[in-house]
Amino acid sequence: MSAVKNRSMQSGSEIIIIGGGVIGLATAIELRLLGAKVTILCQSFKAAAGHAAAGMLAPQAEQLPIGSMLDLCLASRDLYPEWVQKIESISGVDAGYWQCGILAPRYTDEQGIDWLDTQSIHQHQAGLSQSVVGGYRYPADGQVDNRALIQSLLIASRSVGVQFQDGVKVTTIHRSQGRVTHLETSQGEMSAQHYILATGAWSQQLLPIAIVPRKGQMLSVVVPIEHRANLPLQQVLFGEEIYIVPRRDGRIIIGATSEDVGFAPHNTLQGVKQLMTNAMRLFPPLQDFPLHETWWGFRPATPDELPMLGASNDANLTLATGHYRNGILLTPITAKLIADLVWHQRTDNLLSAFSWQRFESV
Repeated sequence: MSAVKNRSMQSGSEIIIIGGGVIGLATAIELRLLGAKVTILCQSFKAAAGHAAAGMLAPQAEQLPIGSMLDLCLASRDLYPEWVQKIESISGVDAGYWQCGILAPRYTDEQGIDWLDTQSIHQHQAGLSQSVVGGYRYPADGQVDNRALIQSLLIASRSVGVQFQDGVKVTTIHRSQGRVTHLETSQGEMSAQHYILATGAWSQQLLPIAIVPRKGQMLSVVVPIEHRANLPLQQVLFGEEIYIVPRRDGRIIIGATSEDVGFAPHNTLQGVKQLMTNAMRLFPPLQDFPLHETWWGFRPATPDELPMLGASNDANLTLATGHYRNGILLTPITAKLIADLVWHQRTDNLLSAFSWQRFESV
């Protein structure tokens, strides 16, 4: 089929999204609501990076430099309340959005703008290590329960008529004369008018693009039952070595390592030890909390750690990948921008900084 150029796509147009994580699901929902016929091909829904994230919405706590990435992240954070309400209303599943604010403790005195001194930061959070001498507070940042979110997105996608095919591995993207002609998959050949690549850390297996996996190990503890009525943490702690993300149900998520080890699976003693040591250093009460779970995942990292969004070298293939540590945060804005680009042929200025062309041909 030929790509639709210089005009919007028509109702019923066929789009295949390769990848069934949060980015693929959210983009599929946006396109379906516009009238597209959308199929998601997902190799393994359980392996999606969205399951392994912490769900922080932290553009300010990350202290991103002024520029396109900060603009993109702030725009997505601002979309979150209304966007997540829309997804929840379709799915009936609470995604755990919580604008709880983020506290960023420091072990060394910085005296920067909005710096909280020692007394102030300990007033904002009881139980911090005495080694904390100050820090910053970002009340507009927050979190979403990433596991609840991805389930909500899956149910919402099916509710609006997206065809979600799990266990389908795309093995080859066949291309000819600047177009994708068809996909070779574990279930045979498949084709559509347009294709969207949203395969995260696995993207380089299908296209020669500059994305590699960056492993992150994580763990969680649970607040003892006797403390559940008055949770000791009700804001995210974004430390220099660790982040600690409390959930309203009493779980506390601790992460994450950053390892250049390819797709090496499993938690390691060294990784778990690093997480435990750094978490207890920042917030000592954790040492008495029961260990709940350990897990790992793979972030899609580009050389500059920025996503790869927008048009590819093929007229009917769009990229929505490479989100590295900010996939959950950037889900609403990515879905909106990619849907507008594919459906309306409308390129937002925000996309220009994230073109594949900053690295190499695709």
